This record gives sequence, C-alpha cells and structure tokens, in this order.
Amino acid sequence: MPARIRLQRHGKKAKPFYHIVVSDARAPRDGKFIEKLGTYNPLSHPPLVEVDIENAVFWLQKGAQPTDTVRSILSHTGVLYKKHLLEGVSKGAFDQNEAEKRFQLWLEEKASKMQGKKEALIQRAKEEKVKKNQAEAQMREARAQKNKPEKEEVIAQELNEAESSEIVIATQADEEKIAQ
Repeated sequence: MPARIRLQRHGKKAKPFYHIVVSDARAPRDGKFIEKLGTYNPLSHPPLVEVDIENAVFWLQKGAQPTDTVRSILSHTGVLYKKHLLEGVSKGAFDQNEAEKRFQLWLEEKASKMQGKKEALIQRAKEEKVKKNQAEAQMREARAQKNKPEKEEVIAQELNEAESSEIVIATQADEEKIAQ
C-alpha cells in the first residue's frame, strides 16, 4: 500500500482549511486517512502551519511520498531538514546530539526571520494607513478649497442683502420720523 502525505480539505466554500494527513494513495482526497499530522490555514498572513514534526519524519522515513504542496509545507516547517539530519546520523556523519543542536539552531533562525517578516508587514500596514489618511486629508482640503469660493459668495450676498435691508429699514425709520 503506497502511502501519501497530502492535504485534506475542510472549511467553508471560499474559506479553505486543510488537514495534513497520511493516507493510502488510492483513497479519495477527503476520504479515509491513516494519521493526521497537522493543519494548514492558507487564509492567514503568513499562512498558519502546525505539524507534528516527529510523526512526519517517521512517515517520510517509512517511504510516504508528500504531494508538491505538502513538500513545500514540510520544507518550511523543517521536517525535511530534520529527516536529512537523521540520515546523516544513520550514516555516521555526526551524532544525534549534534543533529538536534543543528535543528534547534535552524528553528531559531527561522523564527527570527518570521518575526522580522511579521514586523515588516505590520510596519508596512501602518505606513499604508498613514498614506491613506494623508490622501483623505488632501481630498477634504481640495473639496474645501473648491467649495470655499461658493461659500464666500453666498456669505457676501447675505451680507449685501443684510446691509441693504438695514438701509431700507433705516430709511423707513427716517421717513417715519420726518412724517411725525
């Protein structure tokens, strides 16, 4: 029975969520599986991946073939690197402790790179928000400048009307004083 490590789709329509599973190659995509190794959520940024590294390495050593997407996921999580290190141990290139040290060092470097990327994404989002706010402020200012002459004309007309009405009222009051 050839074993495959592949994605099993879950989630709603247009909102995929995947389980990383070991299954018989002849089984349907979302059908029976042998063991669940982890999850993959492509909608989060960066994609959220949780994998049981030890079980994944176990199945890879037993000959399970990952699909292209799963191979990429396993590479990013360090499963393939750990398998490579364990092959070096079995060939006598170095011991188990050295392999664990190298793997932990790799995980720390990967975590620091991911943290840097997350901080860069957050910084870029803040900068885009500031630019958007500045653009909106410029748009409001442009609209205000466009509407300002019209408002000034309306105010000037109202002042002229008010002055003319005051003059008319004053002349009427003068006429009444003269008439008395």
